[in-house]
Amino acid sequence: MKKLHRLDLYGWSTFDEARDIDFHSVLWVRDGGNVLFDPLPLSDHDAEHLDRLGGASLIVITNSDHVRAAAAIAERTGARVAGPRAERESFPVKCALWLGEGDAPVPGLAVFELSGSKTPGELAFVIDETTLVTGDLVRAHDAGRLTLLPEQKLADPERARESVRRLSQQGPFDAVLVGDGWPVFRDGSGVLGELVAAFGG
Repeated sequence: MKKLHRLDLYGWSTFDEARDIDFHSVLWVRDGGNVLFDPLPLSDHDAEHLDRLGGASLIVITNSDHVRAAAAIAERTGARVAGPRAERESFPVKCALWLGEGDAPVPGLAVFELSGSKTPGELAFVIDETTLVTGDLVRAHDAGRLTLLPEQKLADPERARESVRRLSQQGPFDAVLVGDGWPVFRDGSGVLGELVAAFGG
């Protein structure tokens, strides 16, 4: 796994040829049990690295399209799985926790619920008030610039934009770690603010 902008954060990625972007997963190493976000399959190297860093006690999934390797890694590590409360009735993997707006499944991890994306109640997470982790709705196909999921994939574009406006007010964020595309490691709030400004209105 790769070191990220904080000593307690690591990531691993895979390149998606259909979209010409990377998909990302994040590991937060913390006292009381490590947290994985939208985990992709692990290479042997990354699995060994995860073991050395203490494994995982919680896997959080932003939306049903980002289940990825959560079930397999949960079985391997014994981690609990948490998914979006709004998808509880149809979620494709078994979850021990269902999360929504205002929840804090571990100290220092805030949960925000987004509306209007392609799945109901997509989640975003803020680590220690400084690092925003997103799933599908907020992404980055070009380095240094955030964008939204294409409008034709959104259930409600205006509600999606309003969710991102509200999310931008939760900062300041140092970094925005997107599930799809290029992460933003500096001035995360500024780059997110540029996205919101582009909405107009």
